[in-house]
Amino acid sequence: MEKGIFEGLKVLDCASFIAAPAAATVLSDFGADVIKIEPPGAGDPYRNLPNLPGYPQSEHNFAWMLEARNKRSLALDLSKPEGQAVLHKLAAEADVFITNYPPQVRERLGITHAHLAPNNERLIYASFTGYGEKGEEANKPGFDSNAYWARSGLMDLVRADENTTPARSIAGMGDHPCAMAFYGAIVTALYKRERTGKGSHVASNLMANGVWAASVLVQAKLVGAKFGERRPRERALNAVTNHYQCKDGRWLILSLLNEDKQWPTLARILGREDLVTDPRFETKKERHARSLELIKISTRPLRPKTSPNGARPSTATGWCSASSAFSTTFRTTSR
Repeated sequence: MEKGIFEGLKVLDCASFIAAPAAATVLSDFGADVIKIEPPGAGDPYRNLPNLPGYPQSEHNFAWMLEARNKRSLALDLSKPEGQAVLHKLAAEADVFITNYPPQVRERLGITHAHLAPNNERLIYASFTGYGEKGEEANKPGFDSNAYWARSGLMDLVRADENTTPARSIAGMGDHPCAMAFYGAIVTALYKRERTGKGSHVASNLMANGVWAASVLVQAKLVGAKFGERRPRERALNAVTNHYQCKDGRWLILSLLNEDKQWPTLARILGREDLVTDPRFETKKERHARSLELIKISTRPLRPKTSPNGARPSTATGWCSASSAFSTTFRTTSR
């Protein structure tokens, strides 16, 4: 295999569950030498994740395979002075130290930036938390289900309306994009070190990344925007940025953002060219004003004109024909 750009980079992964170790994994994918620090005995608790109720059953530890690939493990009891001494020696020779221990735990174990940086001025110290490095919640444990998904507002904002039961996040759904943000912070610090010769402390957290994921609406709130009623799909304000259930039970989502160009194509594919010239839906303004009417039309059985190979698909429900044939046709004809 081709050597990675980070070949020779020494990384200490002193973290668990999931974002911080995953950032170390990405570094390893690009050639970094990563040593994972684990407690003696059972090791990193993340090793046991697939054994928890509700996870897919497998003879393979799929979670550990994903997050711990390419890494070497070292068991250290960091509650003991001798374990801390070994870690300090490793950190003195490392390029990157990654942890997601809360600040007060780092202090107790002697692994804060202030403890490690004096022995290695080139060290990139990268810390990850649930709610940030400062403030009354700095030491609060956080997972992506609460800190990223719920506290950021994402869990509420994705609901069809205020009466719909909130949806749970899946394992790692927030952690993995957070890992990429954390990786970006580490790489930025490495670039700074190339220019200055000095290491630095970079940090990120789950809630900040969750707020960033929801930032379009967060920014709207910050500038005092007026929020309207949250509407279920049956009463959506735009029928062509909506989702529809197909005859086979699957769902198709439409995202027509260039309606002037794409609306005639959609109508033609569905065999409903009459809708293009229908005065009720002829312009974008009229389609939006009559969105509920257009949604009702879309839920009736329709027969698309042709599929990509010229065959005529069976009757479909709403916008959904044989949905794969429809989506293929639309991609190839709407550019």
